[in-house]
Amino acid sequence: MSTIRMHATTTATPEQFIAGLTDFGPGRKKLFANSDDGYLKVHSQNGTRADVTEGAGGVWERLQYDWSNPRRVVLRTIDSNLWGGDSGHTYTLTPQPDGTTAIDVVVVREGKNAKGKLTGFLLGSVGKGTLTKAFAGSVKAIEARKYTPRP
Repeated sequence: MSTIRMHATTTATPEQFIAGLTDFGPGRKKLFANSDDGYLKVHSQNGTRADVTEGAGGVWERLQYDWSNPRRVVLRTIDSNLWGGDSGHTYTLTPQPDGTTAIDVVVVREGKNAKGKLTGFLLGSVGKGTLTKAFAGSVKAIEARKYTPRP
C-alpha cells in the first residue's frame, strides 16, 4: 500500500476548489489528467455526495465523493480494476489569513491484484513526482476557471 501526501496553495477559496473538484461535466480531463470523458460516468449525485466512475489509460475507479464538510473532501474507492482496500483521496482545505487556501491531499493506493500492487508501489516511489505535477496542474486549472461556489 502506498500513501502519497501532497500540498499546494491556491488563490481559490475552499468553496471554489470543491466546485472544481466536483465538476463532473464534459472536459474534466482539462482539470484532472487522469479523468478521460470516455470513462466518466456519474451514477448518482446530490448536494454534497456523488458516486462517479472515472479513469484514463486503462485504469478506472468508482469513487464515492463526500464534500459535506466544507473543509474536507473524501473520495473513497468502492470499485476499480486496480485499487481496493483503503484506496482513495482526502483533501483538507484550510483558509489562510492572506485569502489563499492551503490544500493538503493524501492519496492511498492499495493494489487489489498484482498489477495494482506494482502500480501502487511505483506511484509511491518514482511516480510521486508525476502525481505532484498533475495535482499542481489541477489546482492551477481550477483557479483559472474561477468557479462560483455552490449555495
